[in-house]
Amino acid sequence: MIRSILLALFFLSTVSTSNAQSSAWQPSVGHTQIPIWPGAAPDQQPVKGPETAKLETRDQVAGRPWTYVENVTTPTMTVYAPKGGNTGVAVVVFPGGGYQILAIDLEGTEVCDWLTQKGITCVLLKYRVTDAGAYPKSGPYPESPMALEDAQRTIRLVRAHASEWHIDSHKIGVMGFSAGGHLSVAASIYFDKKLYSPLDTADQLSCRPDFAVALYPGHLSRAAAEDDAGFGKTPYALPPPDALSQVDKNLGLNPAIEIPKDMPPTFLLQAEDDHVDTVYDSLSYYIALKKAGVPAEMHLYTEGNHGFGLRRTKLPITGWPQLVETWLGTIGMIAEQAPAITHPN
Repeated sequence: MIRSILLALFFLSTVSTSNAQSSAWQPSVGHTQIPIWPGAAPDQQPVKGPETAKLETRDQVAGRPWTYVENVTTPTMTVYAPKGGNTGVAVVVFPGGGYQILAIDLEGTEVCDWLTQKGITCVLLKYRVTDAGAYPKSGPYPESPMALEDAQRTIRLVRAHASEWHIDSHKIGVMGFSAGGHLSVAASIYFDKKLYSPLDTADQLSCRPDFAVALYPGHLSRAAAEDDAGFGKTPYALPPPDALSQVDKNLGLNPAIEIPKDMPPTFLLQAEDDHVDTVYDSLSYYIALKKAGVPAEMHLYTEGNHGFGLRRTKLPITGWPQLVETWLGTIGMIAEQAPAITHPN
């Protein structure tokens, strides 16, 4: 099975270096990055060099280039306030990039542009990623704790600032793409895991998201876990397969995933022709959620491949934002939208 890390490596190999930016990523004017750790971040890993934002011009999405960030050692959150009415909802957004880079605009700032127009506060997390040292470097929890530590800390900080930022502390969700989709899942199931020592009063608050959206996520099936286990120089052993994995390891769940009783409602979306994180990642996770009685909604499309973000194309899958808006209404996060009425001719 092809893993999301391979997508990141492919992205890196196709970069047009003549358009590379030499400085660290900065948000648009009027927005400020807020470091999420008051000092050194825990479990830091080595990087090849300073943080750099680069423009990918050859492997374009919907006919447009996109920006990625590499060598992130200082994780930050950037808060984008809602425009117009405020629903009180906040979404922490995790860009994808194989846990090696971050597609910071395609699966980050462009997502915030959409959410804020819907009255939702968007908190963009620039979590730690590296492509140096021995695998897993940065990667999916439990192989590497860095990204999940950053996610847990950010959710707690958003909850701590809920009143100041005009957010309902019971309406804080997560949304992620590709590796960020896996991070949304990890934040949803490992919220009782104490990955770092408490630093302040924010760390006394819950890091459980109130809802989760995972778009073309990876690392969720037994087959993906077996691929992860054999990817590094020192393969590690997985526990014996469960009954479903024995029948079909594509439909069996990654054994590192245990569904908690108070799992938040979850939205999944994936294309059947995804060549990076296969449709079985979403299918295996959806099956596990339904078995556990977790409210879950999944949408599969025949075409769409991987890494399309919010950029519209002729493919129906790129209309997914409307599906998320409707779903947020059905779970009580925003005002439920009335269905469109079709009149006969």
